[in-house]
Amino acid sequence: MPWKGVTVSEQRQRFLEDYQLNYYTITELAERFSISPKTAHKWIKRFKEHGQAGFHEHSRRPRSCPWQTDAAIAEELVTLRKAHPRWGPGKLLDLMRRRDPERPLPVVSTAAQILSREGLIQPQRRTRRAHPGCPKSQPQGPNDIWAADYKGQFRLRNGSYCFPLTVSDLASRYVLGCDAHPAISLEKTFAHFRQLFGSYGLPQRIRTDNGVPFASNALARLSQLSVWFIQLGIYPELIEPGKPQQNGVHERMHRTLKQEATIPPAGTLRGQQREFDRFREEFNRERPHEALGMKRPGEVYQASARAMPKRIEPYDYPGHYLVRRVSRAGTIRVFKKQVFVSNTLHEDRVGLEEVDDGVYDLFFCFYQIGRYELRTNRIHDIVSKVGLSRRQIASAIRV
Repeated sequence: MPWKGVTVSEQRQRFLEDYQLNYYTITELAERFSISPKTAHKWIKRFKEHGQAGFHEHSRRPRSCPWQTDAAIAEELVTLRKAHPRWGPGKLLDLMRRRDPERPLPVVSTAAQILSREGLIQPQRRTRRAHPGCPKSQPQGPNDIWAADYKGQFRLRNGSYCFPLTVSDLASRYVLGCDAHPAISLEKTFAHFRQLFGSYGLPQRIRTDNGVPFASNALARLSQLSVWFIQLGIYPELIEPGKPQQNGVHERMHRTLKQEATIPPAGTLRGQQREFDRFREEFNRERPHEALGMKRPGEVYQASARAMPKRIEPYDYPGHYLVRRVSRAGTIRVFKKQVFVSNTLHEDRVGLEEVDDGVYDLFFCFYQIGRYELRTNRIHDIVSKVGLSRRQIASAIRV
């Protein structure tokens, strides 16, 4: 029997009238009113016990709720959310749990409902996430891979620009450095990394994009900075052009940095540096991270055992290599033939390992930068095509 245009109360009243006729069985009444026999028996029982009042809809709200969140906990949760507007319910609960481990706290979904009632969580439209990309390698522990980048510049309130140079450890998410620079500067970048290497030691790899000062248009995209990294025994790992998702962990940190330290921007470069320092302290010491099991990056990170050397020793190429010194003009002589390598490597030594008749892999220290063909007297840039395995890098790097 259709019930379009009929309220629930009217439906139950008609059911009662037909029941009192004693003409239909319970099963027939259930079929007639499109309800289950169990529901039909429930309605009849309510009528016998409470009369017409039994047909009114009963509230399903429990008379008591022993698991209702304590008002003090809800108030503290709201206060913390206002202090950390970018932190989700999980992070806020973890902070409360650390303050008082013995205190019972609500689950994340309940905390989200409390914050939503207070208007502190806005419903977000679900969007399809982009493919995360395929990073060239995954960090196995702290200092295995550092990520570095010049985050996009932004204007300060005094009209000048700020170019943040950021460096983080990918395994622990620890932000090693965040410097406010007035422009992209090779000299300041060198100085920043010298300070980081002196404080934290040397990583195995440094992952960057293909922009200056990390890369250039020279052979193997070597820049003065990446040459220095290689001389220190650090493998410069470049992501593919146009694929920032390959450095996704670092880019995600940039989004948090932008939200919490640059909106609104400071009035001066010095003031912006104070905001970056505050952000680093909170991000490393206070903010829990889901990928770390809600630990803080500062609880996971530890300095590298590879100390910054006082001086760079010449690289010892294997005995079967042909070793040549790059001239000031950026060339080397191979079997009486002059071939251009790179101006970036002038006065440095390179090694050639024969892999086929008249074909040599060209190395700068442990880092392969090209392939030389004696017949054509040409060096082919194959860094993006031929990479070293983790085992090759580990065995080649001199500590």
